[in-house]
Amino acid sequence: MEIENIRNINLDEMDEIDFDDDGGYVLRAPKRYIRDWMNPFEYYYNREFKRRFRFNKESILYGILPKIENELIRDNNRGLPIPPLCQLLICLRFYATGSFQQVLGDTIIVSQPTVSRIVFRVSLLLARLLNEIIKMPSSPDAIQENKRLFKDIGRGNRGIGLPGIEGAIDCTHIRLVGTNFHNVEEIYRNRKGYFSLNVQAVVGPRTEFLDIVPEWPGGQHDSRIFQNSRIYMRYVERQLTGTLIGDAGYPCLPFLLTPIQNPRTEEENAYNVLHRRTRQVVERTFGVWKRRFPCLSRGLSNKLICSTTIVVACAVLHNLALTFSDILEEEEQEEQYNEIDMPNNEPHWQPGEGFAIRAALIERLFR
Repeated sequence: MEIENIRNINLDEMDEIDFDDDGGYVLRAPKRYIRDWMNPFEYYYNREFKRRFRFNKESILYGILPKIENELIRDNNRGLPIPPLCQLLICLRFYATGSFQQVLGDTIIVSQPTVSRIVFRVSLLLARLLNEIIKMPSSPDAIQENKRLFKDIGRGNRGIGLPGIEGAIDCTHIRLVGTNFHNVEEIYRNRKGYFSLNVQAVVGPRTEFLDIVPEWPGGQHDSRIFQNSRIYMRYVERQLTGTLIGDAGYPCLPFLLTPIQNPRTEEENAYNVLHRRTRQVVERTFGVWKRRFPCLSRGLSNKLICSTTIVVACAVLHNLALTFSDILEEEEQEEQYNEIDMPNNEPHWQPGEGFAIRAALIERLFR
């Protein structure tokens, strides 16, 4: 190589030069470096961290991550895989914002397809914890404790509460935005005019999920979802012996208490007040759930299978938050989701049986 040519080379370019066998030189393509992602655990104080990821640092590191970490670890370093902790934080950030995946990817310096794959992968692993985290109480002590707490919730000036209640049931709509329905979109249009999933949930007195059914289209009625659910069959087959409490969208059954549509006596009015006060826990649960994970209220634009998986994953995380006593500041506020009651579908049970049990309960409580 001639000395004058070397003099014309910038020292900053020396790392980009290859020398050939003839003494000449060629400039090679510059190396691409993967930018290190800012560590949120070091950058944010706990309060700011919680506002962005909806959990304390300790809850994520020692509570959530160990349950799914082994499934996220790659055997090799091919392709510079994203660490499990970063994948979990990306997914939680998506739940906490409901933002476009492209915007989220630009924020954390990964591509939109990578964000999409991570959200689905982490959501699937969290949803697999369904049977472990979301379940009806099985031990006699837990069942009696639930019944006692529900009775305390409904107590009013008379000191009377509904006995035997072990769960409150209702449905809530999760908006779907830009989802491909494969020519069946109209069954997902709910009575309010937008596309949604009609998610059925049974909740306990501590606002925990005891059962969830996430896959029904928004156009389906609450009572139909209930009568085709596993929780319904468990009550029919007497695997569960307690009582649920639901709104007027459900049929009155021996194991499901509903309000009286047209109360005519003072006792019936008192029963409706007691019923409404006891059932409010399910409305509050939906409010807390959607405030913790705004993606559920702002709308999901994922594929249907991914959307239902996200719903279950958020329910699992909600129960884990209660287990860790990881409460958000905004959860102290109450928000109501009032649904318009619709005519009931014909129930599987004979109507008179549920009505007779309800009438006997009113007689025993107020007379």
